Amino acid sequence: MNRFLNIIALATTLVLAQSCSFLPNEKKAISVSTHQHEERSTIESHHREHSTSGTIHGEKKALTQARLKLPSNITQNKNISILIEVQDLNRKAIPNFDTFQEKLMHLIVVSDDLKFFSHLHPTYKDNGQFEVKTSFPQAGGYTFFSDYKPVGKTEQVSVLKMQVPGNSIAAPEINLDRTKIFNDTKVNLALSESTVKAGQEVTLIFKLQEASNNQSLTDLQPYLGEKGHLVILRKSTSLTAEDYIHAHALKNTPAGQVHFMTSFPQSGKYKVWGQFNRNGKIITADFLINVV
Repeated sequence: MNRFLNIIALATTLVLAQSCSFLPNEKKAISVSTHQHEERSTIESHHREHSTSGTIHGEKKALTQARLKLPSNITQNKNISILIEVQDLNRKAIPNFDTFQEKLMHLIVVSDDLKFFSHLHPTYKDNGQFEVKTSFPQAGGYTFFSDYKPVGKTEQVSVLKMQVPGNSIAAPEINLDRTKIFNDTKVNLALSESTVKAGQEVTLIFKLQEASNNQSLTDLQPYLGEKGHLVILRKSTSLTAEDYIHAHALKNTPAGQVHFMTSFPQSGKYKVWGQFNRNGKIITADFLINVV
């Protein structure tokens, strides 16, 4: 029986100055390496470079490439060790990274149906290698958005993919509610524009209240150095770097509110995840937005 989990690395197009080119050695391929005496499947990523302030989307020249190493046997709801290797375009390990938003790497993991979301912070193991342990609650495809900053360089996003074997579950129901309750916190999402248009700047306003009495929260604390964090992904058959937006919280907003300013690059349905720190407990509030 073939013990290896076959993961296909999709060839990636890097857009630069309105022209298309491929990163060195990109190809549809499966390669296998050994890590800690364990058989692992390896896939390569596509990448983009972005600035470290404001909304993060749009593509520039890639400075790095990343490889994802996984155990050959992956099952649902079982913790596994994930290794991410960051290299320059000549496949030489990048040894040093700058801390940004209090971490060396932010790893966003989402299922293809956007039902599952996880924001992880892998541990740096030296020689360009980051490691984290996590589990996956359902079968199907997952996309990793690895966000890091080599010393003296701009922030980089590497996109990697993996597959969890098994029977896929039915797609989740579409919920367009703008007010939801997450444990003991009520979150309302308001938009500065009644109709969100592609390319138009819009402010997303998260109003957080105590679910039991609708009082504005007074116990919000900084999360990773900011009032909150916002990740946005466009629903797509195959997520890419162009579908990923990371927006920073605005300063000096009313108590119990966290605001983000961003724009959506193209029309479609987007899912947003706002993350906030309530007395040391992280609240993740998800909503759907339609962009015309």
